[in-house]
Amino acid sequence: MYKCATQGTMSRITAAGNIKKMLLGLLLFLSVNAISQMQPLKVSANKRYFQTKDGKPFFWLGDTGWLLFVKCKREDAVLYLDTRKRQGFNVIQAMVLHDFNNTKNVYGDWALKNFDVSTPAVTPGNSFANADEYDYWDNIDFIIDEAGKRDMYMALVPTWGSNVKSGKINEQQAEAYAKFLAKRYKNKTNIIWLNGGDINGKDGYAVWEKIGNTIKNFDTHHLMTFHPRGRTSSTDWFHQSLWLDFNMFQSGHKSYAQDTSSKERRHFGEDNWKYVEEDYALEPVKPTMDGEPSYEDIPYGLHDTADGYWNAADIRRYAYWDVFAGGAGFTYGHNAVMQYYMPGDKDASFFPRRDWKTGLVAEAATQMKHLKS
Repeated sequence: MYKCATQGTMSRITAAGNIKKMLLGLLLFLSVNAISQMQPLKVSANKRYFQTKDGKPFFWLGDTGWLLFVKCKREDAVLYLDTRKRQGFNVIQAMVLHDFNNTKNVYGDWALKNFDVSTPAVTPGNSFANADEYDYWDNIDFIIDEAGKRDMYMALVPTWGSNVKSGKINEQQAEAYAKFLAKRYKNKTNIIWLNGGDINGKDGYAVWEKIGNTIKNFDTHHLMTFHPRGRTSSTDWFHQSLWLDFNMFQSGHKSYAQDTSSKERRHFGEDNWKYVEEDYALEPVKPTMDGEPSYEDIPYGLHDTADGYWNAADIRRYAYWDVFAGGAGFTYGHNAVMQYYMPGDKDASFFPRRDWKTGLVAEAATQMKHLKS
């Protein structure tokens, strides 16, 4: 009797323990796979807008968080994502690598070995509590996953264009690096690829083709475009490229008066809707959008504060003209936020007037949700 009773008691204890383990396992699974509930994006049947994989329309409301992976600690990245989520943003455009001469992030971790893009500095393990394990790439993984938990997509720029233009990356290196990126992130459902990076496609054309084709060879699930320099569109060089799923133009930061360069074909000034009209006249039809208009609180023309700064009314005009012309989305930007500026930063660009945390709630940033609605 004692033996039978003991066995029955032990069976109940074992069963309870197994149930507890199952529940803990389920919670862990749901936590780890929270990001996997996001639907990858695709192009609609009429080739003019985006959808989720299950066919729901998706309006791209982006923000330029270019230096997010370099300048933000984890808690700052979470603050940034939480704020942008509340404001209605669903895509964050960020550079994976900004400057090959200094690829170190805020934690002091280097992205590359010997400044060579073909040899990422990856260490075993990924525990944040262990500095020897937690590397540059683990920090990017953390931010991507945090964005996924908030149903936000990360539009990743593999390398900023200046690195290619200066000759710091050749085709062979580009192929190795693109393969690394594709394999690392192909199973993340909240990824979009932004080849290029504020660059004329002719500057390093073979490298951009190599990056685009290589990523697509190993990652067929995610959309890809090309982020061009100001007053140009990806259609200028890559519209027929098989890796380019949709187009992106940068209407840029110049005013009407400044937009007179004889080296440029388009003199659209602030009329960013003309890029949409021009892109949609091409075959085959592909979605297009303004991926970098004038930023809120950045000087007119970038380099001189005498004429004032772009303001919220300017940004709203850019946004509505782009979308009403047929743009598949719109990307907002703020001068302080895109570079995560804090007073005293020695590498600040374009005369920011406030710190990035104050800039997070700038007027136009709080109004972009109405465009999306």
